[in-house]
Amino acid sequence: MTAIKTISSRRNPLVDAFRALKKHRGADEDRILVDGAHLLADACAAGLRIDVAALSARALHEDDPDTGRLRDALLAAGGHVVAVTDAVLEVISPVTTPSGFVAIARRPRPRLEDFFRPRPSLVVILVGVQDPGNVGATIRAAEAGHATGVITAGRSADPYGWKALRAAMGSAFRLPVLSFPDLPGVLESVRKHGVRVVATSPRDGVSVHAADLTAPLAFLIGGEGSGLDDRVIASADGLVSIPMRAPVESLNTAVAAALFVYEASRQRGAFGKVEQPRARTMFL
Repeated sequence: MTAIKTISSRRNPLVDAFRALKKHRGADEDRILVDGAHLLADACAAGLRIDVAALSARALHEDDPDTGRLRDALLAAGGHVVAVTDAVLEVISPVTTPSGFVAIARRPRPRLEDFFRPRPSLVVILVGVQDPGNVGATIRAAEAGHATGVITAGRSADPYGWKALRAAMGSAFRLPVLSFPDLPGVLESVRKHGVRVVATSPRDGVSVHAADLTAPLAFLIGGEGSGLDDRVIASADGLVSIPMRAPVESLNTAVAAALFVYEASRQRGAFGKVEQPRARTMFL
C-alpha cells in the first residue's frame, strides 16, 4: 500500500478546511463535505471528484471487503488520502459518532437541461424549505419516485450541505439537483421547456388523485409551516392538494413531496400497469 500521511494536529491547515465546510461557512462554494463510508462510496460511483479523503486508522486498516474496496477506490482516484487520529476525526467529522470516512469533494454541477430528460419531465421545486433534513429527504423520495430533478429556490437550505446530503442518502449524487435564489427566473426557464408549473397546498386545490399529472410538470412545494405564499400560488398553472383526515392540517414537506411525485409517476405507469381513472381534471 502507498504510504499515507497521518495528521495528528488539530491545527493542520487541512483540518481548518474541513471545519469550514462542517460549519457551512466555506468561501469556496464549489466544495462539499461528504461524511460516511456509504455516502462516500455513492459519491465515487457517481464520478464526483474527491479532493481529499480523511480516514481513521481503523478504517484504513480494516479487513472488511467493502471498506477495503472504498479505500482502494479513493487511492485509485488520485485524490489526496490522509490518515487522521481519533482526536482529529472528532473535529473534522460533522456527526457525533464518526464512521471513519470523511472527505471534501467537488459539488455536482448538472445542467438545467438535464431536468427535462427523459420526458415527460417531473421536477420538484422547493421554495423556502429551510430544514436541510427535509431537503435531503425530498431529494431521496424524488429519485425513488421517478422524478427527473429537484430545484431549491429562495431561502431553502443548501441541498449539498452535509445534513441534506446525509438525508438524501446518495440521491443528490445521482439525481440532477440545483439551487437558484430567484424563483421567477426558475419558473421562466421551466416553462421554456414546455413544463407546466403546479403549486401545492394543504387545501383548496384539486385532489392530487383527480388531477391529470401525466404532462411534463414541475411541483412547487413550500416550506415547513408557511407553505407557498399567495403570489407564488397565483403564478402557477394549477393548484393541487393531498386529501387529509381532519384535524390534520398539513404534512411534512418531504412526505408531501413524495405523495405528489408518486401519484404523478403512478399515473404515467412508472410502477407498472395503472387502472385508468374515470375522469381527471386538466389544468390547461
